Amino acid sequence: MIATCGSARRSIARAFADPDAGPVLLYVEGAAGLGKTHLLSELANLPEAPDVARLWWRCGAGDGQQVADEPWGKPALLLADDVHRADEDELRRLRRVLEGLEPGSAAAVAYRPEELPVPGLPLGGSAMAYPFRLTVLTHRLAPWDEERVRRAASDVLGESGGTAEAVGTLHERTGGVPRAVVDLLALLREQRPAFTGTAAEVAAAGVPTRLAELVLSRTYALSPAHRPLVWAAAVLDGPAARDELIAVSGLGAVPGSDALLRALESAALAEPGEGRYGFAVPLAAAAVRDTVPGPVRQDLHRRAAGVLSRRQPVAWTSVGEHHRAAGDDRRWLRAVEKAAESAAASGRHQEAIALLERTLAAPGIPPQARARLAPLLARNAVTGLRSDQTVEVLAQIVQDADLPPAVRGELRLDLGLMLSNQMGRFADGWRVLEIAAAELREVRSVLAARAMAALVTPYWPGASLDVHRGWLIKAVAAADDSGDEAMRTAVLANQVGLAMSWADPEAWDLVERLPVQSTDPACVRQAARGLCNAADSAVWLGFYRRVDGLLAEGRELATRSGAPYTEHSASGTRLLQEWWTGQWLGLARRCEEFIADTADMPFLASDAYVVRGLLAVAQGDWGEARSWLSQRGTFGTENLPVPLGATAAGAVIRLTLARQEVADAAEQARAAWTVVAEKGVWPWAAELAPWAVEALARAGDTTGAQAMVRDFAQGLGAADAPAARAALVWSRAVLAENEALAQGKPSGLLAAAESYRKAAAAYAELPRPYSQALTTECAGRCVLAADAVGEAGGAGEVDRAGGAGEAGGADGADGADGADGADSTQAAGGETDGAGASEGAADGAGAHGSGASAAGGSAAPAGDRAPTASAITELEFCAQHFTDLGAVWDATRARALLRTRQPAKKGRPPGRPSHSDQLSPREAEVAQLASSGLTNREIAATLHLSPRTVEQHIAGAMRKTGALSRRDLVHRL
Repeated sequence: MIATCGSARRSIARAFADPDAGPVLLYVEGAAGLGKTHLLSELANLPEAPDVARLWWRCGAGDGQQVADEPWGKPALLLADDVHRADEDELRRLRRVLEGLEPGSAAAVAYRPEELPVPGLPLGGSAMAYPFRLTVLTHRLAPWDEERVRRAASDVLGESGGTAEAVGTLHERTGGVPRAVVDLLALLREQRPAFTGTAAEVAAAGVPTRLAELVLSRTYALSPAHRPLVWAAAVLDGPAARDELIAVSGLGAVPGSDALLRALESAALAEPGEGRYGFAVPLAAAAVRDTVPGPVRQDLHRRAAGVLSRRQPVAWTSVGEHHRAAGDDRRWLRAVEKAAESAAASGRHQEAIALLERTLAAPGIPPQARARLAPLLARNAVTGLRSDQTVEVLAQIVQDADLPPAVRGELRLDLGLMLSNQMGRFADGWRVLEIAAAELREVRSVLAARAMAALVTPYWPGASLDVHRGWLIKAVAAADDSGDEAMRTAVLANQVGLAMSWADPEAWDLVERLPVQSTDPACVRQAARGLCNAADSAVWLGFYRRVDGLLAEGRELATRSGAPYTEHSASGTRLLQEWWTGQWLGLARRCEEFIADTADMPFLASDAYVVRGLLAVAQGDWGEARSWLSQRGTFGTENLPVPLGATAAGAVIRLTLARQEVADAAEQARAAWTVVAEKGVWPWAAELAPWAVEALARAGDTTGAQAMVRDFAQGLGAADAPAARAALVWSRAVLAENEALAQGKPSGLLAAAESYRKAAAAYAELPRPYSQALTTECAGRCVLAADAVGEAGGAGEVDRAGGAGEAGGADGADGADGADGADSTQAAGGETDGAGASEGAADGAGAHGSGASAAGGSAAPAGDRAPTASAITELEFCAQHFTDLGAVWDATRARALLRTRQPAKKGRPPGRPSHSDQLSPREAEVAQLASSGLTNREIAATLHLSPRTVEQHIAGAMRKTGALSRRDLVHRL
């Protein structure tokens, strides 16, 4: 009977539960290091048998306890360890004891099966005479699986030890043998600098002493004639067939077969798979390999390269490593080239990149080999995913004066593409691409067209739209002259991105021209890129319903044609789509996972950083928001693609306004606006304009705010850009609200409310639920402000300290103070800025009630509370919508604004309810914002409170919840 560990323990425990129960004999079988002694110790500490005597018998150590042949007289548990070391006399004594086991007793016998004198018979060559009532069980210990290795690594090394990379390598190199795992973890724990969780660190840790001594003692117990077979296994460093081991050893068929049998008998080698032989613990190969004399080792490697070259498919990377270890650099470099080509052909670009980087970084590579390998590296890096080392290697190689001009031009082209597309170093990449286009014009016209096509891409800061259009003309001509269909497709893909960016009416026709049905993998890769370019542009334009189809087809083509960079960029587009269309559930986690997956490519993750920052703003986690929006220091925000940089700048301006740092916000707005204006792609101003206009208006620069709106409108012209058109209406509403507040005109505030409603309707059509809620909130706020001004006879002061969702003042301040949206509180020029009358899809009635009409330019008559009631309904919608999205800060702000005007509920008893033992609603709101990291001043602005009142609410919340700090509140709420 084969028992599991748990069942074996239960069976032995049952032997002691009943004095009349039959005895139990448990064989514990396991190779070296699997934990036999550990299991015996667990059995010795069975809590079910506290009064049972424990008798230890360690065979071969000379300290075996004498056990009388007659009955023991009381329950006993015999624990016999290392039975494979027992001599014949000791085995005879042990057999007599086991054959005489009495009821109420048990024995556990542990041994290494690979070291038994007679295989399969732990107690010697003759069969045991087991008593009739004796239950005999066998427990075969097994190596740990990856999950068990992960737990051990995490226990020893902490978080860094639990990485998938580290755990996978630990499990592979140790074979899961517990003793090897524990000893290797001890080496990693002691290394300096501290272990960071990489496979390279595990590989470099060396062989634990216990393991090295065991495998070397077994190897050198063999005769010198047999050792080369074990050396061959060490050089191959992996399970191999018998004939392969014999061929590498150089022993010949008959001597080699005999050597393999001797190696298996001595346990120097094992059979981990049927007909495949190697070391039980793969890590042991390194210990043996290090003891092989140098000339002998080189011969072994030479023969290993020949053997592996005959396998199908050929593992060219391993073949190359053996050639290099044999001292044959020419064959090594040829094998590297074949390995990289094979990896690239099957879409394993990262594997090819890593191999070529290592090779080209080696000293003494001949110029001819560098000229072959460097372009291969560059092509893989552009198609796949870059690393900093690739850029460094290529930057050095292009300086080599011995390179042929065509090779240098090609390398410079790929270097420019990596600098621009994958590292975000646009200025450097632009200069390199311009040089590459000139270098290649005469020698490689196809590649010259490719360089020109790269300069068509408009996302990079700096060059204007007209400059990109100029390069497009050159690129189209060069591609046509080349006659290369893949190059024509590459130019078309970039033309799609350029046309879509500024909403060219012909853009969608260009998308239809992409050769998605092509059978040429190169054309398919470019078509995939064109579709993903179109999807990204569609997100920025606001055509969200068309994005899914473009992304699905683009990603499918990218996967099929082996274009991982395109696949990853499509993932970033998906995150932006989910943000704007309100698919926020799990979005923060998806952003962080994408950032982790692209940790060595921070520019590729820039979409995810910005979306994560926008979420943090809405959730009130402002400290985290700034960190995410600034790419957490991994990448310079000044190098962000223009639309993404404008979006991040808009969010930062919003935060700065919320902190009442109006002058700083205005400076940020001017700087960000300059970047968009110089580019001239005006749909990309959509996420910046409302916040930038508000910043300038609140800073007193009314002329500058009006100029922004005017330039925005003129730049858009008649372009079909729904998101930008909605943002233009929002920006105009900002100006109208500021002018009305400055002049104390209720009619102007009601007109601003209508403009906000038009913007909300436009956002609802897209759909963009968060922007819809923000602009609806602004509309409601304007109506409440108009009511307050009307009650004051048009001359009352309206608190204008708020903005970008913040409201100044003390408790109970008027509703005119800061709700979110592009709320403005300084004088502005309304819609008299010459911005044009076109408001696109934003015309028509507001989406959430039309209570405050601007008709006639007057406020609602005294006693007519319909507009106010409608505004309250709008704000209630906003508060609920923000809550549903998870926008904690916005929801809290909207509820605070509601409380300034919402009538008391009927039937409410006089006085305030008692909250002596629980948080009051206000304390809960304050505590929520405080735990998110907002300062007292920021909370006060959000909730229409004074900082002193906020301080008191936080103190009350901490007292009632037992929180030790503001951050601790989040765990106590």
